[in-house]
Amino acid sequence: MGNLIFDEGDTRVRVITNERVWLEDAALEQLRITARLPHIREAVGLPDLHPGRGYPVGAAFFSVHHFYPALVGGDIGCGMGLWQTDLRAHVASASKLEKQLGNIDGPLPEGLMEDALAQLREIATEHLPATFHMLGESLGTIGGGNHFAELQLVDAVYDEAAGIDKKRVHLLVHSGSRGLGGAILRAHVEQFGHAGLAADSLAARDYLAQHDAALEYASLNRIWIARRILQAMRAKAQYLLDVSHNHVVPARFCGADGFLHRKGATPADQGMVMIPGSRGDFSYLVMPLVDCHDALDSLAHGAGRKWARSDCAGRLAHKFKSDELRKTRFGSTVVCSDKELLYEEAPQAYKDVDDVVASLVDAGLVRLIARFKPLLTYKKGAMATCC
Repeated sequence: MGNLIFDEGDTRVRVITNERVWLEDAALEQLRITARLPHIREAVGLPDLHPGRGYPVGAAFFSVHHFYPALVGGDIGCGMGLWQTDLRAHVASASKLEKQLGNIDGPLPEGLMEDALAQLREIATEHLPATFHMLGESLGTIGGGNHFAELQLVDAVYDEAAGIDKKRVHLLVHSGSRGLGGAILRAHVEQFGHAGLAADSLAARDYLAQHDAALEYASLNRIWIARRILQAMRAKAQYLLDVSHNHVVPARFCGADGFLHRKGATPADQGMVMIPGSRGDFSYLVMPLVDCHDALDSLAHGAGRKWARSDCAGRLAHKFKSDELRKTRFGSTVVCSDKELLYEEAPQAYKDVDDVVASLVDAGLVRLIARFKPLLTYKKGAMATCC
């Protein structure tokens, strides 16, 4: 199967894929249905496309005159941050690093919290549906679901000029706006349901102000996750990138001004991006190519789910004990005290990231910079307290 192009009414729909990437019929149907919403003019399904709660994940939509908060979802600003640490790869030990890291589920340590709250005050306003205390308690925490922090080793470098140091451990953080984005979406749905907002309305202005604050909070959250990890490791790091894959932004396509919605879709217009696989697979650092307009300037944000969460334990529990899922084929360690989450996020539940990235390369959307493999993946500690 190559790239697919079809029409849903006045909307052009494109799916970026290849013959090796499995796409679920339910995901394609969600993409088609969403493309029929009023004011949607372009829709793109990326190779990590999979069914979501009412709307597909791994997709981008361009609308005119109106935009749809429900297409962004509850985790506004969810994204990836990448740092190159000064930890030496050839002596890095997953067991030693795990002991140094300890539990990072709770609020930031007192020594970090003061600086973090000073930055948080620049974001928090009385118009957000969350208290300053709640935002402070969640800042610097990973959360649940598919979120993680991962110490990685460089497996291959394809572009030496990019400056990726093979001798250094890298830190990848995947997290979002914690409870803030969900509170914003719930408030919107309670008042407007899943209807779109007229671009020139007061409700649209209010939502976008909250949305932008959630974007800032999510980025700040990733920074403080990284800082607390680096402090625990007694390490320093060079910031490489931070990119959101859940948001709505003003955009212009095909001569029209409107709004670009990304739900699990990484921007192709912000420089290098990281596309991770599952916790037992590679992650790829890629550089978007100049013209990604046919893909709505968007790329896959990961491998994409192959199985529903509710199916994972039934498929895997008779084959693997939970302790067996705490080690990967690379010999890396997974820190996760939640047995249900261990099965839900098992590598088998995800598509092959090599195939997903290959489809982006085949489509002329990206070139490879480097490939990473996991050393230590943190999901949830033994005494989780995060909200």
